[in-house]
Amino acid sequence: MADVLTPAQRRHNMSRIRGKDTKPELIVRRMLFAMGYRYRLHVRGLPGTPDIVFPGRRKVIFVHGCFWHGHPGCRYAAKPATRAEFWREKIEAAQRRDASAQEALARDGWGFLVLWECELQEEHVAVRLSTFLTATS
Repeated sequence: MADVLTPAQRRHNMSRIRGKDTKPELIVRRMLFAMGYRYRLHVRGLPGTPDIVFPGRRKVIFVHGCFWHGHPGCRYAAKPATRAEFWREKIEAAQRRDASAQEALARDGWGFLVLWECELQEEHVAVRLSTFLTATS
């Protein structure tokens, strides 16, 4: 199926997509704050610039968009039919960067949790967050 938007409209839409303070990230941050946790945001000194960082606990949380990070088996991660090769390469590059950052964090003694955009609609996310943050490394 061809794109229903003109190239200029598509370019404008894509330029409006943010990398920080996304709706899924804000949901997780509000949840953590309500649970009494305090954190740092987007610490550039850490591999992958994690979305949420707990320096004292040496733990980080990545909030991934299903489309942008290629969530396997997710309905939100459908690849576009137009420019398929471009999107395949872009998403695979993001997945390689994610894996590299996670390996580096683990090597440096940091724990990490990946939350996917589609998971935030489920009720068990608060339990996963609490379990992750209270577990000893």
